[in-house]
Amino acid sequence: MRLVLFIATLTSFLVSVCKAAPSVSLVSNTQLDANGIFFISYDGVVNVNSFQQSAVVTQGNWQFAAWYTSTRAPVLGRRQLPSGAWSTLQLPHSLTTDDSHNVIALGVSPSDGRIHVALDCHSTQVYYTVSEANLASSGASWTTSRFGAITNTIGNLNVGSVITYPQFVVTSDNLLQFVFRSGVSGNGATQLAEYNGASWSNVGSWASASGTYTSTTGATSTARNLYIHGFTYRLGRAHVTGTWREQNGAVSCSGGGLTNHDTTYFYSDDKGRTWRNSAGSSIGTSGSSPVNVNTGGIIVDSLNADHGLMNQESQAIDSAGQIHAIISYVPGRFTQCVTNYETDRTSFARPFHVFRSANGTFTKMEIPFALNAVGRSQIVFDNADNAYVVLPYVRIVTASKSSGWTDWTLAYDGVATGLNAFGEVTVDRSRVPSGVLSILYQLKSTGTTTPSAVKLIDFKLNG
Repeated sequence: MRLVLFIATLTSFLVSVCKAAPSVSLVSNTQLDANGIFFISYDGVVNVNSFQQSAVVTQGNWQFAAWYTSTRAPVLGRRQLPSGAWSTLQLPHSLTTDDSHNVIALGVSPSDGRIHVALDCHSTQVYYTVSEANLASSGASWTTSRFGAITNTIGNLNVGSVITYPQFVVTSDNLLQFVFRSGVSGNGATQLAEYNGASWSNVGSWASASGTYTSTTGATSTARNLYIHGFTYRLGRAHVTGTWREQNGAVSCSGGGLTNHDTTYFYSDDKGRTWRNSAGSSIGTSGSSPVNVNTGGIIVDSLNADHGLMNQESQAIDSAGQIHAIISYVPGRFTQCVTNYETDRTSFARPFHVFRSANGTFTKMEIPFALNAVGRSQIVFDNADNAYVVLPYVRIVTASKSSGWTDWTLAYDGVATGLNAFGEVTVDRSRVPSGVLSILYQLKSTGTTTPSAVKLIDFKLNG
């Protein structure tokens, strides 16, 4: 009997260990707009950038998406899940400049069902509008008149006139928050505001430009900004990973590189008011003593500014509440000095999976697939904690939790299947718990600025 029990236990163990990385199944690939605006700036396009939170979002039985059409007008789309037809409306605004930073960000406030829209800013004033109550769930007619006037404030809150990277996030207790950068690249602060169902209030800066960074060459920089890979809630905790970008270019070995360095992690258990490092030590208070480059215990992967480390990739939280981030850079086996981040990243950059274990230690593992791109990747988890990473051009690689996320496998190849996607994508994170991954992408243009199709492709997660 003991032998039988041992064999059964061993068989169960081997099945668990040998379980393959999960697959995905194509569900649909829908064209949202045949003529999305197209121009390339900062190596990206304005309709799909990894730092958008989010250009596509699900609330209940409804999915919403946003993009700019060829006339420069912002378009909001809506469909009823799982496969309803898309309805669209245009907001009374025109994209102010050909800058891929000037994305559209959507958010839904669960308390009143309003759809919030922030858009068209890069170190400039933000544009904002919000819908009538319950539009996110009522199924009422999808018309422009259901949205308010476009303003340069976030509702009642004046957030200033030098804003970039607007993001809406929902807390574990269903409050809507607004994350953004004030200031400029290399000299900016990350900020937080909160909506209580009636009005917006300022929480304050939680990561500042202050402090002194000394590079491996001895060069110093006294200003910077924190680029975040996400601001993600799970189990009542807000998690942030990111990388610092220095103002002084001398901290990098070459003027053609990037001054990004190190991967950081810290968290908040009070909705972004106070912050702790991975060891649990108190490290900052929003509005009065924000985190800075000299804050102790926040670096979880050390890397100098010589490797073309990319900013603003992605992160996700597993069911145990542990952080996982995707970072990418040019490993030292290719060069110790990136001299042109665009060409060197395209030729040599590799993605890495960085994650925290319950004992507080961090692991970094190279994902064995080249980026073949300048841009960034997206990570999500299914309900069994299997990982799915969407690389540029809609290439999906997966790894199983049972392997410790080591069995990385190419599950879908958008290049081989001829999707003709332009690089980076954005994903609907709020739909993933239902077992479906929705990916927004745009086709490559046939010219320099010729409009191209904006599409949404859905995959079933087979973990």
